[in-house]
Order: sequence, then structure tokens, then C-alpha cells
Amino acid sequence: MRRLLLAALIFLAVGPVPGAVIRYPQEDLTQSAAARPLAFAPEEGGGMRFVRGWRLVSPHSRFGGFSAIARTAPGQFLLIGDNGYSTRLSLDKRGAVSDVSIHALPTIDGRPARKAAADTEAMFVDAASGKVWVALEGINAIWRLDPGLSQIESRRKLPGPRWPANRGPEAMARLADGRTVVFSEDADDDPRGRAALIYSGDPAAPGPPPVRFFYDSARRGLVSDAAALPDGRILLVHRRLGFNPVFTTIVAIVDPADIKADAVVRARTVGRVPRALAENYEGAAISVEEGRTFLWLVADDNFNVWQRSLLLQFELVDLPSKKAPDSKKAAR
Repeated sequence: MRRLLLAALIFLAVGPVPGAVIRYPQEDLTQSAAARPLAFAPEEGGGMRFVRGWRLVSPHSRFGGFSAIARTAPGQFLLIGDNGYSTRLSLDKRGAVSDVSIHALPTIDGRPARKAAADTEAMFVDAASGKVWVALEGINAIWRLDPGLSQIESRRKLPGPRWPANRGPEAMARLADGRTVVFSEDADDDPRGRAALIYSGDPAAPGPPPVRFFYDSARRGLVSDAAALPDGRILLVHRRLGFNPVFTTIVAIVDPADIKADAVVRARTVGRVPRALAENYEGAAISVEEGRTFLWLVADDNFNVWQRSLLLQFELVDLPSKKAPDSKKAAR
């Protein structure tokens, strides 16, 4: 019975409910959006200090379902939904939205993609070239797109065995040394943890196979996104389902120095989203401004009327220090 209740909860929490997706009874492709400020008193202490937040709204029928975010410049964001649509927008300090552009991502054959072939769950943007890498869960592939998101420059399937269609690549981050790490949502059903991969080069181009490792989330929930920190470590966002609240979001840090073939990697918790702001956060980005490190989170509303597309900004403070290298290993 408990498993049946959990299955029902997951269905209600992370997928559209039949008859509930009624926000857009008629198709509307208006290129506009607004940000409604959230009233929330910042909490004292902790490694994640709330700065500000908004509820993002738009009349556009394809706006929402955000599963990835990139801060491409001060006040400029790229959001990608698991429906295969991108949203670019500018947001000033007063919360005014401008320069909104909502468009479908390119497809392999140029035709509109089915949901299974458009389920984009993760992204990173190369700051120098503007090129965009996306991870697609349904087809278990990584694509490299041009800066304008108009064409697929290169694509590559994840290596076998195939990750489950709805539990595949959920989080992806480009590290400072050029490697790319990809975390599955819940693949391999291995007692050591969830399967993950690390690529030595471009994950969307032909090259050497990635190294597989396992991530033990230590009951934080399933990984929903990843982002590289300035010190080289990886920030992971976890989504844990419950009843009150439905979503608990826990943020932790992983050291890529721990990643080796078939190794079990563990994280250190740095904070969580306050209960009053609980939502289905699936996108994360890091920015550094005037020496301060900020975490941006965006929520996936699943196109359900009872969920919200929230954008939050936190300052990361007092993060745990990096582990000192093993002196014996360093001497070898």
C-alpha cells in the first residue's frame, strides 16, 4: 500500500494531471512574460541565504516546464523546458522583464518533436562561444546547439546499457578543466547509488567513452540538476517527495576529485530551500558578482495549474572547505 501511495504521489507531483492542464484553453504564442515578486523574509544563517525571488508568468502556451537554466549575462537568462521550448528573457533589479523570446528547440528532422524526443532535462552554456549543450532524457542523448538555438551542431547517444527513458540524464555540468559530468535521475537500480558519467571532452561529439561512476544521495532524494562552482566542485540539487510539503529541495556539493571508474561518490549538504518556497526545482545556475557566489533555481510547474514557475536567487556562504589532497597519493 505504501508503494502505491508513493507512486500516486510521484504521478501527481512530477507529471501533468489529466484534466488539470487548463491554463491555456486556446493556443497563445504571445512573446511576453512577467515576474511577480515573492514576499518572503530572508532567514538568518545557513549556507544558502535567500536574496530574492519571483513567480514567472506568461500568456504563451509553451511557457513553463522549466528543467534547466543558464545565466548568460547580468540580468539575462536562458530557460529550457522539458517540452522542448527555450525562453530567453532579461530581468532587471526591479523585477521588470524584457527581451522575451520563446521558441522551439531544433529537431533532427526539422519537424515538431514528440514529447519523448523533446524531453530536455539539463543544459550548460559555453561563455566564450555561446554554444549550448542539452541533455535529453527520453532519447538518452546530448546535443550541442549553436548560440542562436537554431541548429543541432553535433549529437551523441549515451553509451549502453540504455538508461530508463524517464530516469535518464537529469543533471549536467561543464567543469573548469573541460570535462562534463552527467547524473542520471535514477538509472541502473544499483545498490551503490545512481549511475553517472564523466566525459573527458565534448559529450556531444565523437570521442572516448565516458567513465561511469555512482552517486549515493544519502536519502536527499533524486538529483534534479547540477552546476559547477567557482572552486571546481559540483553543486547538486536534489528533489525529495513527501506529503507536506510535496517537494523538499536539498543542495549539496560533490568534489570531482572523488570521481573514478565505478567509484561511489558522496556529497556534503550545504542547505535547502525554505519550506515556504517549496516547489519542484529542476534547474540550477551559478553566478559570481563582486566576489559573491549566487545560486539561481528555477522550478518546473509541469504545466499543472497547482504548480508555479518560480525563480529564486540565493547567496552561497560559508561553504565547506575542499578536502586536502592525500599527501601519500600526492607524493606518488
